[in-house]
Amino acid sequence: MDKKLLTPGPLTTSLSTKEAMLHDWGSRDKKFIDLNHSIRESLVKLIDGENHYQCVPMQGSGTFAVESMISSLTSKDSKILILINGAYGHRMKKMCHYLNRKCIDYEVPEDKTHDLNEIEKIIDSNKDLTHVFIVYCETTSGILNPINKIANLVERKNISLFIDAMSAFGALPLSCKKIKFDAVAASSNKCLEGVPGVGFILVKNSLIRNAKGNCHSLSLDLYDQWQAMEKNKQWRFTPPTHVLAAFNQALIEHQKEGGIEGRYHRYSNNCKIICDGMKDIGFKQLLPDELQAPIIITFMQPKNFDFNNFYDALSEKDFLIYPGKLTVADTFRIGCIGNLNEQDMHNTITAIKDVVKKLPTINY
Repeated sequence: MDKKLLTPGPLTTSLSTKEAMLHDWGSRDKKFIDLNHSIRESLVKLIDGENHYQCVPMQGSGTFAVESMISSLTSKDSKILILINGAYGHRMKKMCHYLNRKCIDYEVPEDKTHDLNEIEKIIDSNKDLTHVFIVYCETTSGILNPINKIANLVERKNISLFIDAMSAFGALPLSCKKIKFDAVAASSNKCLEGVPGVGFILVKNSLIRNAKGNCHSLSLDLYDQWQAMEKNKQWRFTPPTHVLAAFNQALIEHQKEGGIEGRYHRYSNNCKIICDGMKDIGFKQLLPDELQAPIIITFMQPKNFDFNNFYDALSEKDFLIYPGKLTVADTFRIGCIGNLNEQDMHNTITAIKDVVKKLPTINY
């Protein structure tokens, strides 16, 4: 029995998703080419982007996909506003520095969302801004950023919006008919419940067609990858065949569950069970309910609390949680995504109650 992964990814996967990796695939074989094409079509459909967006998969983790998006779809003349309230906003800023892209940032504390009036002031005082970058659900804290309102503002200002939807895609709504964006990056091993190893970018047709020559890297060149897949539906370089087979199975199961709406419902229920149970034990949640995405929950570490002992004791009971990533407080995180159900959540709370009883007295 595998341990239950209450983390932001890699995640607990279904048995059938694991079993999809038991076979070898020829990367030039028609069956694999058809599988790859099916994945690309399925992902475009999840944003209602048929005929308007292209899906370009990219080998590697989600970070590879985000860097590919930035490097391939912006130019050296771009000027970018990055909205930061956690580690993944900072990571995009670091990428821009590596890529010699001009950028400014608007940073707020990790438990706060950005003020729309302040965003508008920044845009109006930087007439040469070309892009705004935003993280949909910032995994650092689990905060849900107001993507609709920000997208509406950016559209009104006629600026390009790029979204890091790594911890949101597949469970939180992201229809291009309701939220205007030019590109979004995500990966297989989050809310879509595949395994790590492939990311993807969904990009407007007009933008990818004009992206030639932007990228600093052959491996991460989104335009070149897209061109190859358009010509022969094949990857330029060795694809992660087993990862893609698992991803295809995970997408089939995503659809059977009811797509985004079905997955959101299960994750929301998981989240409520964890939040209510931890509150009953005495742990304090970082975020108020209105800012908490049903993805991963941050809890404050009590005084005289040893996270490593807590983690190890839970691991012995086959539950793996996640350390905190906040700069302002000692915290830990519990994920509620992956192939986990309400019974798994109740079992997690039961295990935590048992562990807490055996640890030295905690001062909540």
